[in-house]
Amino acid sequence: MFLLLIFSFFAGLSTILAPCIWPVLPIVLSSSIAGRDHRRPLGITLGVMLSFAFFTLSLSLLVKAFHLDPNLLRLIAVVVIAFLGLMLVVPKLGVWVDLAISRMSNAFGGKTVQGNGFLPGFLTGLALGIVWSPCAGPILATIAALSATGQVNLDVILVTLSYVTGVGVPLFAFAYGGQRFVGKARSLSKYTGKIQQGFGVIMILAALAILTNYDQKFQVAILDRFPALGTAINGFENSDAVIKRLNLLKGTKQSTAIDENGLLNANTPAPEFVGVTKWLNTDHPLSLKDLKGKVVLVDFWTYTCINCIRTLPHVTSWYDKYKDQGFVVIGVHTPEFQFEHETANVLHAIDMYKIHYPVAQDNDYATWNSYSNQYWPAEYLIDATGTIRRTHFGEGEYPEMEQAIQLLLKEAGKKVTNSLDTMPDQTPGGTLSPETYVGANRMQYYYSSGTLGAGKQTLTLAEDVGINSFSLGGDWDIQGEYAVTGKNAVLNYHFYANKVYLVLRPGSNKNPTVKILLDGKPVDSLHAGSDVTNGVVTIDSDRLYNLIDLRGTPGNHILRLEFENSGTEVFAFTFG
Repeated sequence: MFLLLIFSFFAGLSTILAPCIWPVLPIVLSSSIAGRDHRRPLGITLGVMLSFAFFTLSLSLLVKAFHLDPNLLRLIAVVVIAFLGLMLVVPKLGVWVDLAISRMSNAFGGKTVQGNGFLPGFLTGLALGIVWSPCAGPILATIAALSATGQVNLDVILVTLSYVTGVGVPLFAFAYGGQRFVGKARSLSKYTGKIQQGFGVIMILAALAILTNYDQKFQVAILDRFPALGTAINGFENSDAVIKRLNLLKGTKQSTAIDENGLLNANTPAPEFVGVTKWLNTDHPLSLKDLKGKVVLVDFWTYTCINCIRTLPHVTSWYDKYKDQGFVVIGVHTPEFQFEHETANVLHAIDMYKIHYPVAQDNDYATWNSYSNQYWPAEYLIDATGTIRRTHFGEGEYPEMEQAIQLLLKEAGKKVTNSLDTMPDQTPGGTLSPETYVGANRMQYYYSSGTLGAGKQTLTLAEDVGINSFSLGGDWDIQGEYAVTGKNAVLNYHFYANKVYLVLRPGSNKNPTVKILLDGKPVDSLHAGSDVTNGVVTIDSDRLYNLIDLRGTPGNHILRLEFENSGTEVFAFTFG
């Protein structure tokens, strides 16, 4: 246990290097230099440590007990940070707040409290501890999983405290050092008021970034650009010594199943379903506690994801085949696009894909985050004791998953046949064109600039676009998630694939249409996708549309879309 505490401390210590803490640092520095009281950096640091530790260990319990919306706490914290920044921008506001605090303190017989001391720093730290989401390595992921399943004990608390202590050391050094530097720099002393106002603006901007989740997008962008950074930060956490001690902390038991084929690749407590917006295909909410004794497959999906769609026939087949032997599937629908939040759209997809098992609408990503999931589709196979025993991300390995289901059912004392489904695996082989987003937030394959800014614009179509890139022509309104067609809107995409899919939404028109051309000619019936009739797609609902099907012969082609109506919303291409 002592060694795990040491590892936890160093894991927290290394967090100062991680992109996930960088958006917090301007707030820490801004709040630190707001006053000359050297207790202020200590207040910020202790506030962050206390708040983060408390909510890490108890948030799931609070949400369940009081039916709290976790986003409400985040909103309160953002308001606190923005208000403290506003106090720096408008000094008179700070004076009024100081007077109010002092009067309250005097009324209760206390000492006068200065607004630039420990207390304001502590309040800032408390708010930061709520909104800060660290880059979760194995240690923090284990703490979160145990907390989510109500398995917090003294050892878990000690590991958490060791971690936050490691975080606190460099955080205090940064806060105190920044304050001392500004205080000692004589050349800056006459500009102290302006500097504080400038940092107040930074605090307000940082609060807005947290509110709009741009802080998280920043983290993802940095880690995508420099993947070695995340590996370096969490590298030692993945050592055998750490993993072994984390398994002891989780109370992991040795498998009783005979796994000759290495099918069971996990052994960790399964997090509970949390923050579910609505349960579908069931007349009451479900929990893993209620499902103890059954083998459960948790399948994360979203209905416009082609990878999920190709997986669903296998998942529904397993459910229908083994449900009478104590097997349950829980489909966790976590939306990628805003329109996928709508229950009516999810119900339509449930009917379309003949899903008979319960589906949880995870609109706020609460269960997604509880599982530390990152993929569509993702499958977590849980045994009768509530332990995750196999994980699989993406398509494929269907026989292996079905064998693992059979293995865990036998372990639970059920009699099952060894025969496997013969359903063909539709997972595409080879290198295909990448998933391509048309909205400004994730656009990266626009020819030849890579991306476009948001807003209304008239664009000139590039006829000869490079492979795996697209171009727009005519009038477009580029939004964050999607692009909206205007007058003479047209799109070219140079792809390599067998099938082409596109997420579309009717938008402001009823049943708008799109002409589909392949290599400069209207697509014929031999190459048209299942949603194309006479070379035209009619957009009747918010969903994924199959535009091109080369019948098993992938190749390089130019797809041209001519939009016959304004107001159509174009989201993202995927390929098969």
